[in-house]
Order: sequence, then structure tokens, then C-alpha cells
Amino acid sequence: MIPRHRFVTAAVAAIVLFAAPSLAAKEQVFYGVVTHVSVNNIKARSSNGQELSFLIVPRFNKLFKSDGKTTVQMKDVRAGEYVRIDFDQSALGARHADRILVDTHPLRPVNS
Repeated sequence: MIPRHRFVTAAVAAIVLFAAPSLAAKEQVFYGVVTHVSVNNIKARSSNGQELSFLIVPRFNKLFKSDGKTTVQMKDVRAGEYVRIDFDQSALGARHADRILVDTHPLRPVNS
């Protein structure tokens, strides 16, 4: 019979080893027009018709005008505005915004 502490240690080690690659989240960028805004969610539609929803964590403070310097309040974001949303899916696979840039004119993708 295997002692309980060795089983727990082996289980934790297996979780860490197999979950490590999925925890390294790759940040992605989405350009589109806002279709819905709420306290904890923003939804936007891209020019090719793809519509994605993004979670917004409490105390989210990385919301700027397209210049990247002027801050914007979430309550001021309206449907029809153009956005660039930097996001990842590291938290339980849910898309969540890391940074949002807002403008009344289309934002152009940055070539990198």
C-alpha cells in the first residue's frame, strides 16, 4: 500500500507537469466594433463578421484611447466604437481582456 502523502505528492507533480504548457498563455489581438458592453463583459465584431466576447476582471484599469496614453472609463465605452483588445485565455480557457484601446475611427493592425 502506498502512503497517502506520496500519492498526493505524485498527483500534484503530475498536474504541474501536464498543466504547465497550457498555463503559458499566448496573448492575442482582436480588432472590431463594440456590439455590447457591461460591467464584466465586452463583445465586439470584426470586419470579417467574427463576434467574440471577452471577460473583464474587477478593477480592470487598462482601457485607453487609441494613443495608448489617455485613460477611458468603462462606462464611457459605447456600442459602435472601434476597439483593439489584447487578450489571452489562460484563466480556465475563458477569453479575458488584458488591454483595450478605444477610438471612434477604425484601428489599424500593427505589423510585427
